Amino acid sequence: MEIQILGAHQLELKGARLTSLLIDGTLVVDAGGLTSALSLPEQKKIKTVLLTHHHFDHTRDLVTLAANAGYYWQGQLKVYALRYTLDIVTNCLLDGKMYANFLEYPSKEKPTLILEAIEPYSRKTIAGYDVLAVPVKHSVPAVGYQITSSDDKSLFYTGDTTVGISDCWQHISPQLLIAEVAGPNKYGDWLKKAGHLCAELLKEELTQFRQLKGYLPRVIVIHIGNPFEQEIKEEVAQVAQELEADISLGYEDMKITL
Repeated sequence: MEIQILGAHQLELKGARLTSLLIDGTLVVDAGGLTSALSLPEQKKIKTVLLTHHHFDHTRDLVTLAANAGYYWQGQLKVYALRYTLDIVTNCLLDGKMYANFLEYPSKEKPTLILEAIEPYSRKTIAGYDVLAVPVKHSVPAVGYQITSSDDKSLFYTGDTTVGISDCWQHISPQLLIAEVAGPNKYGDWLKKAGHLCAELLKEELTQFRQLKGYLPRVIVIHIGNPFEQEIKEEVAQVAQELEADISLGYEDMKITL
């Protein structure tokens, strides 16, 4: 399994893209900074998108990917998410008012986007992977995904989340954990209220993971708050040292092979 981080940041600016992951060139998890990271031939390989929640920085490029697929190669994309997430994305992003309605374009019989609701804690085979959606705590309904390949390579991506994510540890056993740190420790209280993590809060959750599972997988941190990146990097490095674990910041176009 090869994971490519297309977007590792909370804000978009030169050299930084919104959150998005690409697995084995075909499966996308969150669609924040997606199309600007890939050529048209690379985009054409994508068949499936998983969304953790409806926030714009995780869904924006669903429209631009659909436009390229619909206009240039008349492809179809399956999009999986909670029913709550799909309803909001349909009403606010795919309503056809600002762009074509890709739920009906090029035709109702063969639309560009096919939406499918997923149920929490229910394993589902998606694009050849075993996918388990696990609820995580955020400011809106959200899930993280454990994605396991046919050769038992496994990752868990938390999406946006905050304190209490340890509730889902009992359901997963990944070799790679991709988590978030949106700001520095000095804003820990505010981040918790906003549904996010700082390095110190992440440390608490990882400590509980180790206590419960008896190991700690490699951890990559994304959804990085751009203005605080150096501070976050230093604080994450301190957590890695204290836990004696492999924990580091992700970055745009980073590739991890399991």
